[in-house]
Parts: sequence; structure tokens; C-alpha cells
Amino acid sequence: MATVMRRTSSTAVVAVVVAVVSAALTSCSADSSDGSDAQASASVDAPTPTQAATPSPAPTGPCADGTCQIEVAVGDVVTVPERYGLGPIEVTAITAAAVEMAAPLTGSGYSVSGCSGGGGVSSQGGGGVAMSCKVGNAATINDAMSLQVVKIDHTVAVLRIEPAG
Repeated sequence: MATVMRRTSSTAVVAVVVAVVSAALTSCSADSSDGSDAQASASVDAPTPTQAATPSPAPTGPCADGTCQIEVAVGDVVTVPERYGLGPIEVTAITAAAVEMAAPLTGSGYSVSGCSGGGGVSSQGGGGVAMSCKVGNAATINDAMSLQVVKIDHTVAVLRIEPAG
């Protein structure tokens, strides 16, 4: 059995009166002669200096901690820890023999062994590196990171990234 609520004319009148009084109070409180209320509400919405200075979040993704084995395709970007001296590594090409990558530099220098490549690539307005790594070779980058192309399968490749050691 459904419950039916009947309203009388006095209930409707009370609802209208409440709505009118509520609207009147709202307009009065927002409008003050000296503007102090308007200024107070504007300052609440403005960010404080401590909010603006919050540090950026830590990198995320499967390789953000420095160790991973990940399948990639052209255009994929792999984030590695800043201690490796590279920004996010972008896969720029995959051929039958090698994976080509580019990354911005985050440190003052760059070294690579086991992959061909070097500095001089412009990456998002700053210095960067380009690398071409063949299947099976374990490259050491910046004496900090090991990068190996585990396999290539047509348009995808599997990379293994870990601390150099």
C-alpha cells in the first residue's frame, strides 16, 4: 500500500513564505555597504602561499621505483626515477632489430654503454638523448640504470629496467 501525503493550502503558504524569507536573507547577507563580506568570501577562495608551494607528486607508473619489465609500443612513455639522470623515456620507433628511445636529461651529464646514442636531442625545449638498443644487449645509462630490450614482437617490445650493478 502506497503512502499518500496530502498537503493543505496552509502547507503551501508556509513553503512560499520560507522560500521568500530565505531569498531575502541571502541577498542581504551578500550585499553590505562597506563590501567587507564580499572581500572575505573572495579571500577564502584564493590560494594561500603554502598551497601554491606544494611539491609536485612523485613519479608514478610501473617503472617509477626503478625496477620493472614492461611491454611498450611506439609513443609510449616510461617514467623512471630522477636518480637515473633521465626524464620520461619515450619510445620513438620499434624495428625488427632495435628499439629507439628519447629522453630529456635531468642531470648535468650523460653516459651510455651497450646501446648506440648520445646527447643533443631537443626534448620539450631542453637537452635530451636518443638511444637505439638491440635485443639482448644490457645498456648501462649514467652508471645508474640498466636497460635491456628483452624481446621485440612486430610493433611491441619488452624492456627491463633496473638499477645498474
